Amino acid sequence: MSFAYFGIGGLILRVVVFPLLGLFARDARDHRRLSRLATHRTFRAFVNFMHRSGVLTYQIEGAERLGRPGQLVIANHPSLIDVVVLISVIPDANCIVKQSLWHNPFTRGPIRAAQYISNSGSLDMLEEAADALREGQTLIVFPEGTRTTPGQPPEFHRGAASIALRGAQVITPVIIRVEPTTLTKAEPWYSVPSRRFHFHLRVGQDIDPRQFTEQGPLPVASRKLNDCLHNYYTKELASDERSAT
Repeated sequence: MSFAYFGIGGLILRVVVFPLLGLFARDARDHRRLSRLATHRTFRAFVNFMHRSGVLTYQIEGAERLGRPGQLVIANHPSLIDVVVLISVIPDANCIVKQSLWHNPFTRGPIRAAQYISNSGSLDMLEEAADALREGQTLIVFPEGTRTTPGQPPEFHRGAASIALRGAQVITPVIIRVEPTTLTKAEPWYSVPSRRFHFHLRVGQDIDPRQFTEQGPLPVASRKLNDCLHNYYTKELASDERSAT
């Protein structure tokens, strides 16, 4: 039922909602804002549906600190619905998404209307993301680039750090924990846990990117920031694991 809800919702947004929004939008930027708001509300309704139907329970700590201008929101990526939950709490968020989702019939409508950024891994992608931050948008990035393999520590690519140093006003880490694991990279989408899974999202303390730009050229600063983020998440996830046990 949840997968059907998500797929049908994506089609309705693409075929009905976004064309209607185009009739009321003043310009392309206003249409983008309205499209992101519609996606945000749809994802919020989807998360609430999963909660009320008994699929999951969830806890979100610090959501009020998300959505600021020029904010780079970074998160670990344990499950398929991480971005859904994040967008459900940020009304006007941009996001870097997998290229394949641009061609998926159920997701390409929201992605294109909201003008999310394709994760091509190119220099143009980095500049597009940095421009969004400089424009004052909130940008969601998963530094791993794909979902975490269960039982393995996160492996961060330097793309997120490079984007942060190019345009972010502030970096805000989000720690995500899903118990028991579900919709991971190692599990098929139809593999349902034996009990309701709990989704815990915790917003960490802000990181000022300027402390790294002052430490040398961009490649050096990017490497240091990436190491800092990797160590931060390794420590936080290990602490959560100990608390859970």
